Amino acid sequence: MGRVHSAAKNIAFGQIGNFITQLLGFVLRTVFIAHLGDTLIGINDLYTSILSVLSMAELGIGTALNYSLYKPVAQGNTEKIKSYMVLYKKAYRIIGIVIAVIGLAISPFLPYLVKQPEGVNVRDLTLYYFIFLFNTVSTYFVAYKYSLVNAEQKNYIQTNVITITKMITVSLQVIVILTTGNFYAYLLTAAAVELLQKIFVSGYLNRMYPYLKDKNAEKLSKEETGEIVKKTKALVFHKVGDVARLQTDSMIISGFINVTLVGIVGSYNMVLNSVGNVVNIIFNSVLSSFGNLIATESKEKQYQIFRVYRFAACWIYGFAAIGFSLLLTPLIYLWLGSERTLAFAVVICILIDFYFKGDRIVLSNFKTAAGVFEQDKYLSLIQGVVNLIISIVLVQKIGLVGVYIGTIVSGLIANITKPVIIYRDILNQPVKEYFTDSAKYVLVMVISFALLSVIKGLVMPEVTVFTFAVMFVIICVVFNGIFLGLFGRCEEFSYLLGIVKGKIKK
Repeated sequence: MGRVHSAAKNIAFGQIGNFITQLLGFVLRTVFIAHLGDTLIGINDLYTSILSVLSMAELGIGTALNYSLYKPVAQGNTEKIKSYMVLYKKAYRIIGIVIAVIGLAISPFLPYLVKQPEGVNVRDLTLYYFIFLFNTVSTYFVAYKYSLVNAEQKNYIQTNVITITKMITVSLQVIVILTTGNFYAYLLTAAAVELLQKIFVSGYLNRMYPYLKDKNAEKLSKEETGEIVKKTKALVFHKVGDVARLQTDSMIISGFINVTLVGIVGSYNMVLNSVGNVVNIIFNSVLSSFGNLIATESKEKQYQIFRVYRFAACWIYGFAAIGFSLLLTPLIYLWLGSERTLAFAVVICILIDFYFKGDRIVLSNFKTAAGVFEQDKYLSLIQGVVNLIISIVLVQKIGLVGVYIGTIVSGLIANITKPVIIYRDILNQPVKEYFTDSAKYVLVMVISFALLSVIKGLVMPEVTVFTFAVMFVIICVVFNGIFLGLFGRCEEFSYLLGIVKGKIKK
């Protein structure tokens, strides 16, 4: 199965799964807010962030081992695959235990992280948290098996399992909320379904790869183990820094403002993620294909595909960012009401980070596929420190906007440094072109935003479903028309057009 075909299959299943899970997520959140309230949705979102922080105990081991699997999978070397998977299994069991211990250790401090939890006592705060902790810890006893599936470019298997699980979980949770209105029952329902899913997945992948049960795997050589340890050490800094930068906003908001605001921000993030996931599926689905590309193709081919990949990301994320800047708050207004909307300045800050985060996904995926981790191993740590300092200082001075200024500033550090590493150490090309292209893409966004803001003032004086729909169509036509007019003849667009035409002919 070719790289393009594998990526296309992963993307197709990924998009179907994403549509279903996001639709169910919107239904569930709407029912949740209506029946359980803003405080509990805030606690739910906060604990999700806390457990994401705890998951930094994984410290990049999974990424390093996934990279190590690309070559033996491409070569069909079953014995070597077995050796890596045995190591992966041991590592992830240790990680699960470490997360459990750390999670239990921080539980006494929960009251300091949750500010103004109206109607929720400390006992309930702690028990809710333990249920979240159980779900996270149990994942590590199965998750390692997915690495082999993904290395074989069969990401769709994991996608389908997640989609089916989500359908069952959400359906049962909606019924539980409507019939009991009990948050404990809501959490325990998800825990039970996900536990059954993990048991099923373990058995299914054992049947798919019988050699995973073989206990006679050869030990990896010192060189191979040393390479994994070397990459993992570098990834430790990446992981810690990423967590400090990406997963702490909810805790800062809860600790310095209030936990209810976490839920309001969470609704905005849910809408952003619903579209962001559509895009991310496309780009993440080609990650394993990139690993194969870098292992088998020339530098010239790698450079060509990277430019196409980056062009597509800037187009799609640019379109999404401009659309959201004009329509995200009106959508929240129509969905949840004016009392659950955020200030325009906050939304713009969130969307600036959203756009540049998309650019970073391109850079990070390509670096990961190439196994380049050490050159900027301290970068993420620096970003994390910068984010925490700026966010904590500014949130006390200017409120919620300050949190996102810290996120933007710390993120831009990677947007500047990562391209230098990729062009110098992977592609062997001058990096000036990258930043020139970046300036062009940002300029297109600024022009599009200015023009569309004027149009919005004329077309959408009041927020209604009709004016929202009309403005959505106008944004689609105007932004993409401008982008195509300026870049429709470039080599990257021609390459993408060729792929689309080839698929249509087939």
